[in-house]
Amino acid sequence: MTPALILGVLGVVYGDIGTSPLYALKASVLHFAADGVERWEVLGLLSLIFWSLILTVTVKYVVFVLRADNKGEGGILALMALAQRSARTEQGRWWVALVGMAGACLFFGDGIITPAISVLSAVEGLKVVSDGFDGAVIPLSILVLIALFIVQYRGTGSMGAIFGPVCALWFATIGVLGLIEVVREPEVLVALSPTYAIHFCAAYRLAAFIAMGSVVLAVTGAEALYADMGHFGKRPIKLAWLFFVLPCLALNYFGQGALLLSDPAALENPFFLLAPEWLRLPLVILATAATIIASQAMISGAYSIARQCVQLGFSPRLEVRHTSETEEGQIYLPQVNFALLAGVLVLVLAFKNSDSLAAAYGIAVTGTFVCTSGLAILVFHRQFGWSIALVTLVFGPLLLLDLVFFIANVLKIPDGGYVPLVLGGILMLLMNTWYRGRQLLFARFRQDSLPLKSFLARLPQSRTIRVPGIAVFMTGQADYVPGALLHNLKHNKVLHERVLFVTVLNEDVPQVGPDRRREVQELAAGIHRVILRYGFQESPHIPRELEGLRDAGVAFDPMQSSYFLGRETLVQAVVPKMSRWRQWLYTFMSRNAVPATEFFRIPSDRVVELGVRVAI
Repeated sequence: MTPALILGVLGVVYGDIGTSPLYALKASVLHFAADGVERWEVLGLLSLIFWSLILTVTVKYVVFVLRADNKGEGGILALMALAQRSARTEQGRWWVALVGMAGACLFFGDGIITPAISVLSAVEGLKVVSDGFDGAVIPLSILVLIALFIVQYRGTGSMGAIFGPVCALWFATIGVLGLIEVVREPEVLVALSPTYAIHFCAAYRLAAFIAMGSVVLAVTGAEALYADMGHFGKRPIKLAWLFFVLPCLALNYFGQGALLLSDPAALENPFFLLAPEWLRLPLVILATAATIIASQAMISGAYSIARQCVQLGFSPRLEVRHTSETEEGQIYLPQVNFALLAGVLVLVLAFKNSDSLAAAYGIAVTGTFVCTSGLAILVFHRQFGWSIALVTLVFGPLLLLDLVFFIANVLKIPDGGYVPLVLGGILMLLMNTWYRGRQLLFARFRQDSLPLKSFLARLPQSRTIRVPGIAVFMTGQADYVPGALLHNLKHNKVLHERVLFVTVLNEDVPQVGPDRRREVQELAAGIHRVILRYGFQESPHIPRELEGLRDAGVAFDPMQSSYFLGRETLVQAVVPKMSRWRQWLYTFMSRNAVPATEFFRIPSDRVVELGVRVAI
């Protein structure tokens, strides 16, 4: 493990949670600021924030959830794939998939809100420098965000070299600023005791419960520890958190608390007022850089989750551009990028400041927390063999805390919490419709198609004319004759000398090793079945894999090959299995999906598409 690896962890994993001090304590204290803020209130909220960091991030993610890796990879969909293996019935697998889809949808909501609230809160520091900057906050925020999304097509490789050092400087700066104020007001450290959090909750009851909706802002970004595990491994993530990130965050929060104890008027912006006047403008610039990095990490995560959704069958095909020749994980999805930018700009223009956006932010994060805890309970019990008692003892309190955070944010739905819920609901409907439509489509194919064994048995007696060349038939059902082949025989009355039936299987692992990538079977003279396996973090490249068939003794010449693809058009069956509006929605998504030629990287000048109508 090298210092460069630790810097990489700081720049990618902790960008989001590292910028939470910009708004978390301020948003929490504002609940009780109407009649002035008292000492015990500040200490109680500080204690709640500190112990949320300990329980949610340190105990839940660092100690336990990081153990639930899927071949070294993490994230809500990797955890879902693990949980699906533990499900004992098809209905159980469906419910697990539903939880995974919900978590992914909320993650996208988080991906839109994070850049908006982070950049806004950083640029708002200009108002502390001078009141004259008040009218420039929104235009500057929009300018920064547009620039951030425009450069995404270049990839994160060139920017990644400075991410780590900038974040290291950020954490060191906020830690030192907090430490200076703590030294001036050391009594603030009594809030390290959980008794202050307990006393605060007992005194305020419902109001304390509502405040938890803002306290959770201190742990936003915790999911990144798990999601980015595959890039860096568990150990660097744990060490960076325990020995650098957590101490710096805690010092800054306690420094802000100490400042509020000595000067309640600092509630205007306790983070930037920690700094001496001469340092505030440089701190705004550093904060803006840190929020850009935090936003970048969330945007990259959204690309990764979107690709996983495609590979796991929850989304239509999307255009995936690889921005690095050496790193498989560095990708750019234009459609996702445009959707994120549009959503971010709408939020900035609609909410106008970070305090208003805080209400919308929490519900996406806490919803993902709940989904992760629920899936982790199943995985630790079924996969890891933990007893019900042990799982309940460990994850019961953590799930209860997640639910408290979530329900507290549900109360903020009228104030902006509806944003991620509406977005998540729309995405959930789209994913569910696509998943259901594909299931019905495959079921119909199996019902109407000719079994491959029967076709091969009749082939010698059929006197079908064989013509020179290689025909590659893409099929999702390896045991049935592709509809494109039957249509080709019906209309052209010929079959190529060499035929490849190619099926792409997406497995519930992040990556498939080279030894398992290709499976080749000779079915008849000149006819082979080829099964290509990909993990949910990989992008298919069919021509490259077919060229590798030479190692298996199957001659393949790209210049002599034609690819036959079927394009399905859904029509209403006599007894429909999908409502008319959902069928329309599925058809709309299918028509706007990236063509198979682009997704599988097939040369467009070698493709023959044959249409077929399917009634469901």
